[in-house]
Amino acid sequence: MLLTLGLPGLALFSSCVTPYQPDTVSSPTALVVEGLITNQLGPYTVKLTRTADYAYTSLNLLETGAIVTISDTVGHQETLQEQTGGIYSTQPGGIQGVVGRRYKVRIQTKDGTLYESDAELLKSCPPIDRLYYEYQYDPSALTNDKANLWHVFVDTKDPITPGDFYRWEWTHYKFLDYCAIEAGTENVGISCCSNCWDITHCYSNCINIQSDVAINGHAIIRQPITQVSYDDSAPYYLEVKQQSLSAGVYNFFKRTAQLISNTGGLFDTAPRNIGSNIHILNKPGAVAYGYFGAVGQSEAHMLINRTQAHGIAVYVRVKVDPFAPCFVCENSAYRTPIKPRWWPN
Repeated sequence: MLLTLGLPGLALFSSCVTPYQPDTVSSPTALVVEGLITNQLGPYTVKLTRTADYAYTSLNLLETGAIVTISDTVGHQETLQEQTGGIYSTQPGGIQGVVGRRYKVRIQTKDGTLYESDAELLKSCPPIDRLYYEYQYDPSALTNDKANLWHVFVDTKDPITPGDFYRWEWTHYKFLDYCAIEAGTENVGISCCSNCWDITHCYSNCINIQSDVAINGHAIIRQPITQVSYDDSAPYYLEVKQQSLSAGVYNFFKRTAQLISNTGGLFDTAPRNIGSNIHILNKPGAVAYGYFGAVGQSEAHMLINRTQAHGIAVYVRVKVDPFAPCFVCENSAYRTPIKPRWWPN
């Protein structure tokens, strides 16, 4: 997984990035780099976008046609393949992060500009000792999906060494009965041509980090991860990633979270305030934002039983048309035909 900072997996920036748009000030465009490598199996992803000229109202632009390479300090490297616009991925079975090595990304854009990150040390991550949930019912809530909530927590143990930093993120997979809605209808579905799962990532306003400054060497108990609502009576499948960050990645996430909290968007104020470990090698005056990091990672999964909920689940029932041609399940960041690794048989 990679910096999902939207900058996913840093799996981080995709849904938190909005352009800074003052009325009269013009600012040069800048490359935004988002990516992480971990000690878990890839593929890993690097996302490249480019900020629009701040004098205009525009979305960040996808940076296509770049050459993106991840390498370590002992000579291993891999050139990523562009999957969709601005999204570059390693191959399954390709390069994998190793604890104790340093990793960096090198990028050559179509105009020949070279960018390179600092080499980040990949630190080991303690295991998730316990992943669990607690059910809460609030009869005063306005809707039944919010009246029934399942709060998810993690317990882990911080090493006795000082200077450890953590991040938690989650991914939810939901099995689909249909992959599209028939044109002209609102609740008639078209079946999938294969098994298919929707993917929900923890992206927007979801930077969950902690330093061990106050708890060094002690247990981390009841670390909040997410809360699940009653939108369906089926079990809720959840994967949780616990990451051990470098000080640089931690501070980047911390400043990003503060920026989002204060303004509502990463680029609503000058993004230079959040820092970056991306450097331009051959074009004075060029600007880059974002962070490429290396993180140790532990993973766990769970199924949340929602049968103890009160009332009826809040969701729209869709009737599948048995005669319509099936719809192909795309393989993307938000949908996949590949069964999640811990999905129950």
